[in-house]
Amino acid sequence: MPCTLLIQNCGQLLTMRSAGSGPLRGSFLQDWELVEDAYLACTDDKIEAYGPMASLSVSLIGPETQVLDAGGGVVMPGLVECHTHLVFAGNRAHEFQRKLRGESYLDILASGGGILSTVRATRAASEEELLAGALHQLEGFRRYGVTTLEAKSGYGLDRDTELRLVRVAREAGRQQAVRVVPTFLGAHVVPPEYKGRPADYLDLLVDEVLPELRGEAEFVDIFCEEGAFSVADSRHYLQRAKELGFQLKIHAEQLHDLGGSAMAAELGAVSVDHCDYLSAADAARVAAQARTVAVLLPLVPLFLRQQQYAPGRQLIEQGVPVALSTDFNPGSCPSKNLWLAQSVACLNMGFTPREALAAVTINAAWAINRQHDCGSLEPGKRADVLVLNVRSYEELPYWLGENPVRQVIIGGQVQPE
Repeated sequence: MPCTLLIQNCGQLLTMRSAGSGPLRGSFLQDWELVEDAYLACTDDKIEAYGPMASLSVSLIGPETQVLDAGGGVVMPGLVECHTHLVFAGNRAHEFQRKLRGESYLDILASGGGILSTVRATRAASEEELLAGALHQLEGFRRYGVTTLEAKSGYGLDRDTELRLVRVAREAGRQQAVRVVPTFLGAHVVPPEYKGRPADYLDLLVDEVLPELRGEAEFVDIFCEEGAFSVADSRHYLQRAKELGFQLKIHAEQLHDLGGSAMAAELGAVSVDHCDYLSAADAARVAAQARTVAVLLPLVPLFLRQQQYAPGRQLIEQGVPVALSTDFNPGSCPSKNLWLAQSVACLNMGFTPREALAAVTINAAWAINRQHDCGSLEPGKRADVLVLNVRSYEELPYWLGENPVRQVIIGGQVQPE
């Protein structure tokens, strides 16, 4: 039967298929399939077949088949962006000046800035304004080749605004092609109304917000850090969220080694995110869970001018499954450039280019439970594909900060340039 879309003359087809099971770890992270001089056939919204050009059957091409010529360029899965704070109002450019004068992230937060300044702007914004902002950001992500994106709430810190943020994320996903996966991060920091009473605020979320989110958000997340929530409070909250049927995530070990990552992994968290200060002992506890993905965010320490980056090479060698993300947000990473994140991961976290590519595709899909239909080019998976303006994957982290995307295909549909 003829396919509906054929991409031919792929100089390198990066399938991300591997002999490993589960998220790629250890040597499997760079041991994925690359087919040279290849084609990729899609039917409707699914991948149908791929292989060397020499094996392309004429039966795949019919009068209705759309044929794209990759011209010898790299073709790969759409990027999976597994950690963003998509929906918010305003920006924090004024705080950037304070960072340049030497104030730390926690200093700014303690003075009522940081997350709390975005909370004030977001609470004051209408739902229409928030939706327009989210759609604008998603357009930017799509141009960078992101085809699936996780969107966290967390800039409301009250019942109504947090529910609104999840609702806006879902609506933004419906109105354009990039798939949006909502995560509830109401436990971002303690809101001013609950200052000094973090446990009471978490009780409010469990009692009044989480019941409203069944079927609306798949994941519950919490920021376990000094100035936010303790390990003990985070454990209790995540346990209760799990009992309500939510999958778990955590922001942990961003600024201090508190033990939140290992705790969340032992509770069965799908991902533990940041991990800049994750110890080797706790990394071994994460690795023992096999399924938990460590999501590393290299642009955050870059933007915050911090010296400490997550120990990517150590985590890979310890067998921890790793993914990469931007952590797009208005305070610590106002960037949607996941290609730049790969470059910084290679430069400052010890990744190889092959490992970085797996970390923004198949492992990132595992970090948001979407591994069954995105993150790799395999028959039956959703046809989310990128055609790039480079001839070798080795060029991708080399061209620092550049966007290599020539064409984006989402669900078998070629997107406007």
